[in-house]
Amino acid sequence: MKINRSFSHIARLEVLAAISGFMIALQSRANGELSNLLGNSTQAALVSFGSGLIVISIIAPFNRQIKVGIRNLRLAIKTKELPRWRLFAGVLGGSFVALQTQVVPLIGVALYSVASIAGQTATSLVVDRIGLTGGGKKLISKRRVASAGITVFAVFISALDRISIVSFSIFALVLATLAGVLVGIQRALNGQINEHTKASFTTSFLNFFMGTSTLVILLFALLLFKGDAIVALPSGPWWIYSGGTIGVIYIAFTSTIVQHLGVLTFTLFSVGGTLVGSLLIDIFSPTNGNTVSWYLVLGIAIAYLGVLTGGQSSLFKR
Repeated sequence: MKINRSFSHIARLEVLAAISGFMIALQSRANGELSNLLGNSTQAALVSFGSGLIVISIIAPFNRQIKVGIRNLRLAIKTKELPRWRLFAGVLGGSFVALQTQVVPLIGVALYSVASIAGQTATSLVVDRIGLTGGGKKLISKRRVASAGITVFAVFISALDRISIVSFSIFALVLATLAGVLVGIQRALNGQINEHTKASFTTSFLNFFMGTSTLVILLFALLLFKGDAIVALPSGPWWIYSGGTIGVIYIAFTSTIVQHLGVLTFTLFSVGGTLVGSLLIDIFSPTNGNTVSWYLVLGIAIAYLGVLTGGQSSLFKR
């Protein structure tokens, strides 16, 4: 009976990891449309992060769990159980968005996705091995490496019809891979922060505060040194401003899940969820010029094959 309860718990976490990946696809669609309407990707990123910070700030005074989480966090810092520098995990999130908005115009979404996922999966193996999530160390086995490789290949296949050789840039690819590395480390640090706060929305609040601060500094730097201008916000559609709220829920999800699944398993399920979300968006709310692709459908199948190859999923175990 105890084993069945444990199985059920892990299976639910795996489903939530896939749902969080689906949320990434929704957030990307909202942020992408906002960036397109504004014509300023950095400002769009700041609006997204800033709106998320506003949402979580409104909730915080009325949520007892968040208040308890803040007290737990202060105690962990005071007793030096949690090093102070790890509170800056949100800076990595802000830096990721900054890199994303700068690199995607250079090499396109497809090639960026492949390089970013490669960076995430490689980093996931390392942070799981050293136990950075706070959930214990996990060995780098051949099955886990093979699973990560198949998942990266799945993303490559899903984006194959959108990759342009003309836009190829080694430097941009390195930056895209670095963005993935930042995400992998951020997830691990969030897992460790959440272990001390014991309140996922406290972890989310901290991330959005740090990420928003990072993007404010970046935007002012661009205003000073590049002469960029702040653009008036468009009146709609309403869903272009949903990215921040989705992000609040996403970070709360991930900070809890990675503690139990590890960063690699979370990443594998999340990638699968993102690909499924991308497929549904291409069907029901496509961006200009995007249609449903059989490459994407094949990529989804290969992604979940990667999960099975690594023996990661309890959903398929008896």
